[in-house]
Amino acid sequence: MTPAPPRTDRGRLLLVLALATVVTVFTATVPLLRDWFDLRVYYGSIDSWVHHGGRIYDYRVPGTPYGFTYPPFAAVVMLPMALLDLRTAIAAALLLNLAALALILRLLAGPAWRRHGWYGWALAACVLALFEPLRDTFSFGQVNLLLLALVLTDAALFATGRTRWAGIGIGLAAAIKLTPALFIGLLLVARRWRAAAVAGAVALGATALAASVDPDASRFYWTEALWDTNRVGRLGYVSNQSVQGILARLGEADRAVWAAAVVLVLGVWAQRARRAVAAGDWTAAFALTGLAACLVSPVTWVHHLVWLLPSFAVLIRTGHARIAGALYAVLCTSVVWLWFDDASGVDGFLGSNTYAWITLGLLLWLPAGQQSPDRRTGSRSTSTTAAAPSPAAPAISPASVQPEPASFGTAAVTAGGVAPTGRAAAPDTSREPTGSTRLPASKPQSSSERASSYTAEPPPS
Repeated sequence: MTPAPPRTDRGRLLLVLALATVVTVFTATVPLLRDWFDLRVYYGSIDSWVHHGGRIYDYRVPGTPYGFTYPPFAAVVMLPMALLDLRTAIAAALLLNLAALALILRLLAGPAWRRHGWYGWALAACVLALFEPLRDTFSFGQVNLLLLALVLTDAALFATGRTRWAGIGIGLAAAIKLTPALFIGLLLVARRWRAAAVAGAVALGATALAASVDPDASRFYWTEALWDTNRVGRLGYVSNQSVQGILARLGEADRAVWAAAVVLVLGVWAQRARRAVAAGDWTAAFALTGLAACLVSPVTWVHHLVWLLPSFAVLIRTGHARIAGALYAVLCTSVVWLWFDDASGVDGFLGSNTYAWITLGLLLWLPAGQQSPDRRTGSRSTSTTAAAPSPAAPAISPASVQPEPASFGTAAVTAGGVAPTGRAAAPDTSREPTGSTRLPASKPQSSSERASSYTAEPPPS
């Protein structure tokens, strides 16, 4: 039998403290911290550029072959780091990531976030602290959560019909890092032409701004650095949980095979995303796009998989909490590192790609265009009258007035597009380095030397 949850505040506090202790011990002993490696790359590149007259893409973290790999606009955005020392930059990165995570959870939880109170959110914090992509994002000093927050802000605008500013977040995210550019593709698939134009214009404008700040860096990035996979890391490294990573571990180096697999993945994504948008389910559409982006990107390190978080929100919303919990638990285990040394054989093929299989399975199976179980059409109360829409997850039409910014996480429009007033809801018309700076060890980012996204040796050409 499952033990009953505590009913008193004292019991709940003791449970939270016990879980927090377990999580702290786990994170302090099992997954060794990444020593802020990616943040050191950003900081060192900006410091060299601003204070020492160096070039952005020439900087290398001492003792490693790794340097800045993002588009030039990312360096422009990071310019404030030039005013900080490294410790202050680390503290600022932690605060920014925490703020971004809070916004992401608020958007995904929706109006129901108030239901859970301190106890529910304390339990959620303990669970989130175990999620390997989140652990790595924080301890590498990565930017994934900030980009996800930008993209999900646009998703919330679409879900609530307030599309005037939609596309700005996606455009900024795509200018900082290339992977979120697939969300512009989502807008095209959804025929949201105005928003797609806004996103494209913002991305191009930001790129042009970076070119005006440092023309040589922009020329080098777009003509050379972008195409040099050696700058990012070894494609067959076990942390690369993309389609390209699977093929590289199989020894398949033919780019035509990878391109064919990418086209197939994008075909499935476009079909499923279009159906989700047609049903007004922007939550699922954005979740599917995040899944596809992780699969088709040449390099998807484990910390990039924070893009899977919206998929878990969709599973929970559609009544598949147990499946969400099981998949989430696997993504907390660091299981892929068991095949760090040897990914050959059937067990290596299956085990070393575990996170990629989860991503692919979610792309194929994730419920899209479905209502939450308590809002299914035709459900009746004991008095045989139709149940009113749940106040925690109201169906929203673009014209409806909300007392507060509504969330796309629980405010998905029904497949029939019925708003609370009874009117039909009108459709809207409108690559990175990981490793350690600890020089004595060859792969010092992991217990058992296994948890870095790269090897410390230069990857093969």
